[in-house]
Amino acid sequence: MTLKLGDPAPDFEANTTEGPIRFHEWLGDSWGVLFSHPKDFTPVCTTELGYMARIKPEFDRRGVKIIGLSVDPVQRHLAWASDIEETQGCAPNFPCIGDADYTVSKLYGMLPADVSGDPLARTPADNQTVRNVFVIGPDKKIKLILVYPMTTGRNFDEVLRVIDSLQLTVQHKVSTPVNWKQGDDVIISGSVSNDEARELFGAWEAPRPYIRIVPQPREPEPVG
Repeated sequence: MTLKLGDPAPDFEANTTEGPIRFHEWLGDSWGVLFSHPKDFTPVCTTELGYMARIKPEFDRRGVKIIGLSVDPVQRHLAWASDIEETQGCAPNFPCIGDADYTVSKLYGMLPADVSGDPLARTPADNQTVRNVFVIGPDKKIKLILVYPMTTGRNFDEVLRVIDSLQLTVQHKVSTPVNWKQGDDVIISGSVSNDEARELFGAWEAPRPYIRIVPQPREPEPVG
């Protein structure tokens, strides 16, 4: 199964370090990040899980739930958490799926359908394609897919940046330019006519007719 942007995120039931879940029910109306690992007790993944735990408040602030996955049983995840805390300064503070039967890895196209057998007999290299980040919207559709090699640690600050862009552009008729971050100027969406743009944004800068630049729209102040 090959997933694309805009596809429904497959639902599943799984055991996690925080108990059994049904994925869509667990997500509720929140955004979600599912990030996967080829094996427990691997060096790069250890740094990633620790860093994600440290910046979890940033995801919470954006209404984003985090869940990890590794192709090992939950019991090993719990033992690994002690190593993560001791070496990275923070233990995982989000659930981690035990995908020992490869169900989720196969559903999300990270392992071939014919993979089987004891997960503890597999090496990290056997599971090297289980290195994805999926960002899932409240509509349960996939908004971002990132795939990393085993030798390169993931940039979760970039995931936050993309979520900021996704959440902004779903609320306003804009796109975000290269290297955009919160507070930077944005681009009026190409589907918006000039007449509609005047109503929505007033004036804009246009180095070319198809590049209409405006300040980032501000969210309304909370009432009360």
